[in-house]
Amino acid sequence: MSHKRIPKRKAAIAVGGVAALGAAALLLPNANASQSNGDAATPRTFAANDVSDVASMLASQLGDTFAGSYYDAQQKQLVINVVGNNSNVVNQIEKAGAVAHQVQNSTAALQTAAKTLKADATIPGTAWSVDPKTNEIRVTADSTVTGDKWNTVESTVKGLGSGVATLSKSAGTLKTFVDGGDAIFGGNARCSLGFNVTAGDGTPAFLTAGHCGVAAAEWSDAANGAPIATVDQATFPGDGDFSLVKYDDPATQANSAVNVGNGQSVQISQAVEAAVGQQVFRMGSTTGLHDGNVTGLNATVNYPEGTVTGLIQTDVCAEPGDSGGSLFTQDGGAVGLTSGGSGDCTAGGETFFQPVTTALAATGATLGAGDAGAGAGDAGAGDAGAGAVDPSASAADPGAADAGAGGDAVDPSASAVDPGAADAGAGGAVDPSASASDAAGAGTGQNGTHHRSRKHH
Repeated sequence: MSHKRIPKRKAAIAVGGVAALGAAALLLPNANASQSNGDAATPRTFAANDVSDVASMLASQLGDTFAGSYYDAQQKQLVINVVGNNSNVVNQIEKAGAVAHQVQNSTAALQTAAKTLKADATIPGTAWSVDPKTNEIRVTADSTVTGDKWNTVESTVKGLGSGVATLSKSAGTLKTFVDGGDAIFGGNARCSLGFNVTAGDGTPAFLTAGHCGVAAAEWSDAANGAPIATVDQATFPGDGDFSLVKYDDPATQANSAVNVGNGQSVQISQAVEAAVGQQVFRMGSTTGLHDGNVTGLNATVNYPEGTVTGLIQTDVCAEPGDSGGSLFTQDGGAVGLTSGGSGDCTAGGETFFQPVTTALAATGATLGAGDAGAGAGDAGAGDAGAGAVDPSASAADPGAADAGAGGDAVDPSASAVDPGAADAGAGGAVDPSASASDAAGAGTGQNGTHHRSRKHH
């Protein structure tokens, strides 16, 4: 079977060159593997990718006493929050190599508080997530939340009780990061490709943001270029912000890698759950590569277009055009897809991401290239090179821009930011009555939850 390359662009994922150098310097091979320790009372050192499995195991064992977990990146330790002072619980945690931390709020209490926020403070421009480091819900209101709206949010937070939630004001505006950048193009929208995957039927595809998928049905690798991929499924707003987009040519080679510039790339070997405190890297078509840390989980964001739940909150910056771009770990773990946030890469701000694990489960896709790419440099799941920056792993044409949301890692002049590109997330008032199967708003930024399902003939 022949293997085609996407015209003018490779299918692997890339990031910006010059802007990426600071963060890329951190992406070096390292011995980050978990280490066991014979003394059960002495905490183990964990790699960030390993903590979610241990935390999940302890959550199931500890029941109601479990109150969340986070990763202490400096000590490389997993911290488990517990309610109460049960020595047997502490022993279980220490036996697993983690650190026990007694807290006030149970998981159930924080979930109840989140439901109250949803019922009483779902106002565009607000967001909240659980911060296990402080054992509280962190509530943010952007610059548009003023007057009676601010009073409503403030009174709701106070009504939750002492030590349950905190409220802060953001100078920016919560929005989806769509317009601008040189990446993938659909109608009048621009976005960034997140991760190449294999669709449930074995064909090559990629994940990107859901608000990109509801903006246009077909996507190109160049402005005004011929379509190369068609949206198969898209969810936004609602229970996530993700799209599965299938390449039109089933012979497309779609490698599972992130090109960090200078001939180096990080192989994406697995999808991992985010952990608060975990260091992550984000790449996008506008700002290239930036790094930061996960600051909250199970975030709810009230965009102007509607409410999105189940997101990851970070302090990694992003800007318009970065939507859909990949969030990943140093050792090759796929974590998330860029959804939106406030601020920019000059002033900073907060950014929210769709968990990759949820998107894969919902779409039935798996990480890595489809059958067409197998045997032709596929760096999908299980690749032994994951985690190492391998200059030979990138099969990029040095003169070609990357179709994978990457900014122009090797050719900065290739970027042609179109100031007239429409924001796919733009729209008027949220219409909760919109049909889930309604695709009429595609390419217009029309609101409502869209779950587009398109079949290939």
